[in-house]
Amino acid sequence: MVRRRFTSRGPLRRVLRWSGRVLAAFLVWSVASVLLLRFVDPPLTPLMVLRLGEGLLHARWVGVDYRWVDLGDVSPALLAAVLSSEDARFFRHHGVDFAEVERARAYNRRQQGRRVRGASTITMQCARSTFLWTGRNWLRKTLEMYFTALLELFWSKRRILEVYINVVEWGDGVYGIGAAADRAFRVSAAKLTPPQAALLAAVLPSPRRWSATRPTQVVKARAARIAMVAKTSSLKPLR
Repeated sequence: MVRRRFTSRGPLRRVLRWSGRVLAAFLVWSVASVLLLRFVDPPLTPLMVLRLGEGLLHARWVGVDYRWVDLGDVSPALLAAVLSSEDARFFRHHGVDFAEVERARAYNRRQQGRRVRGASTITMQCARSTFLWTGRNWLRKTLEMYFTALLELFWSKRRILEVYINVVEWGDGVYGIGAAADRAFRVSAAKLTPPQAALLAAVLPSPRRWSATRPTQVVKARAARIAMVAKTSSLKPLR
């Protein structure tokens, strides 16, 4: 009679096999999702769902005001303002702006924790606003870099910018430049003036705390700087 030898290899092998299947499924889903959204406008994003959940958790209904506007129907002043404010080197990097990362590191060292400056590009912000959740942890950051690489690989810069301005948060429960322009100034995205565009771009770092309609001195100062830089921004790569 032959005795069977019991080892830990069986359970370990099963765990590795299932882990491989989960990873393969995630890779297929993520690539397929990115390819699909290259041509199809996102109907909803995880951020919108999470914000709804937060509101319900605190017994506060915020809702979702989400209005998509094609890039060709958006004021060039708004595009120039957003590029000047969020990612001046957008057309010169491939998802990560290493020059800006180094500047941010140097700034943060000088500040010694008093203030923290990030180096997120528009592609990185688009990746997390479209596919991920809020928060700061290693898993979210790793996935953000993964989706950033996919966007730069499968989407054009024009598509990245178009999706970004349409899914990013512009206010509490406000998503998309169509809703933002109407809520703030009662105009369409196509009719935003340079001063209005600068104010909207100025609130992007903290859209739930800052307001384009009731700008603080900080927001006004940011808008003035953005308007000045936006005058020299070139939109030729979008044509």
